[in-house]
Amino acid sequence: MRPMKFLIFSFLIFFYNGFCQDINEKIKVLEETLKKQQEIIQNQQKIIEQLQEQLNQIKQEIGTQAPKAEEKTFSGSLFGAANAYNPNISLILNTFGYTSSLKEKKLKEWSIPGFISEGLEYKKGMNLEAAELYLFAPVDPFFNLYATIPVNEEDVELEEAYLVTTNLPAGIQAKIGKFKSGFGRLNSQHSHTWSFVDAPLVYRAFVGGEGINEKGVQLTLLPSLPFYTQIGFEALQGENEILFGKDATSGLHAFGAFVKTSFDIGDSGSILLGPSIIAGKTKTDSIEEDHQFTGDSTLCGFEFTYKWKPSRWKSFTFQSEYLWRHQKGILTDLSTSTDHSLKRTQDGLYLQSVYQWGRWGLGCRYDLLEPFSDTYRLDGSSQSFGDKPWRASAMVEFNPSEFSKIRLQYNYDKSAGNGKTNNEFFLQFIGGVGAHAAHSF
Repeated sequence: MRPMKFLIFSFLIFFYNGFCQDINEKIKVLEETLKKQQEIIQNQQKIIEQLQEQLNQIKQEIGTQAPKAEEKTFSGSLFGAANAYNPNISLILNTFGYTSSLKEKKLKEWSIPGFISEGLEYKKGMNLEAAELYLFAPVDPFFNLYATIPVNEEDVELEEAYLVTTNLPAGIQAKIGKFKSGFGRLNSQHSHTWSFVDAPLVYRAFVGGEGINEKGVQLTLLPSLPFYTQIGFEALQGENEILFGKDATSGLHAFGAFVKTSFDIGDSGSILLGPSIIAGKTKTDSIEEDHQFTGDSTLCGFEFTYKWKPSRWKSFTFQSEYLWRHQKGILTDLSTSTDHSLKRTQDGLYLQSVYQWGRWGLGCRYDLLEPFSDTYRLDGSSQSFGDKPWRASAMVEFNPSEFSKIRLQYNYDKSAGNGKTNNEFFLQFIGGVGAHAAHSF
C-alpha cells in the first residue's frame, strides 16, 4: 500500500507543478498584452491631444482672422476639415398626377365663400409642385446658414434664406432672414414632409396653401425644465397675402408668439402640444372678388401631435390643429368705391392619423370650418354662405426607400358651401438626393 500511496502522491505533485507553471505562463502573456494595450492607449491619447490643439487653433483663427482659418481648413491639416464649411446640398422633387370630377373652369372657381375667394390651381394631368433646392452650412462658430429655393415651371423663388445663431447663452437662439413662421404645426414644415398631398382646409382658408413664410426675426428660448419646452417670439414683415398683405403698412407689422412642449408617454410614445398666436395689420383682396379688406387680424392656434413608434418599421401618428381667426376693419367694393364695416370671427380644425408598417402607410384626415365660431357681419348684419365647409381624405403610400415616396390620395370635398362635391384623386411622387437636414418631430 505504501508504494501505491507514494505513486499517487508523486503524481499529484507533478500535476500541481505543471498546473502552476501553466498559470504562470498565462499570467505572463496577459501582463505583456496589457502592457502593449497601455502603450497603444497612450499613443492614441497623444494623437487626440494633437488634434485638439489643431482644432483649438483653427477656432481661434476663425474668430480673429477668417481668411487664415479658411486657408488652414482647406490645407487639410485637420482630417475632414475641408467639408466643415462646404454647404450640404440636396434636391427634393415633388410632383403629382391629378384628376377631379369637376371641369378645370370650375376648379378655378372652387373657393370657400366667406373665407377665401381664390380657387384651386391644380390642373388635370401632371403637376409639378416644385423641385426644391436645399442648402445648409455653418458660416462660422456663431452662425449656420439655411436656404430653400423651389424651382417650378414658371419661375424660381427664394422660399427661405436665414441665419441661425449657435452660441447665444441661456438656451436662446435667433433666426434672421426669410423663414417659415413657428406658428402651428404644419406651417413650419415643407410640403414634401406632410402626411397628405395638400394642406388642410383651415390652412387654405386662413393663411393659404404656402403658409406664413416671412422676412423677419425669430427668438426662441429653451428654459431649464424637466421636459422639452420651446418659447418663441417673432417680428415679421407681414407679407402673407391671405392674413396680412405687404401693402398693409410699412415696416414690420405682424408679431407672433408660440410655445411648444414635448414629453414621453411610456417607452414608445411621445406628445407635442402648444398654443400659437400672430396678429398684425391687414390689407388684402382675398376675401371676396373685387373687394379689398383693410383692418386688423389676429390668428390663434393650438396644436396636438401624438406619435407611437415601437420600432423603426412601425408607427402611428395622430395630429390635429385648431385655428381661430378674428378680423375687424373696412371691406371696400372696388367697383363702386363703397366702404362697409366688416367683422368676422371664424375657426376651423383638422384631425388626421397615419399608420405605417414596413414601407407602407395608410392615413385619413377630416377637415371642418366653423365648428364653433361663425360670425361674418357686414355693416352689422350677419351674412350666411351656405353649409359648413368640410372635407374627408384618405391616402395610401409606399416608400421604396427613405429617399422616395409614392402616395395615392382621395379627397371628398364639400368646402364650397353650395352642396356640390369635388371628388379629387392625387398620385404623388417624391424623391430626394443629397444631404438634407433631419426633420423635426
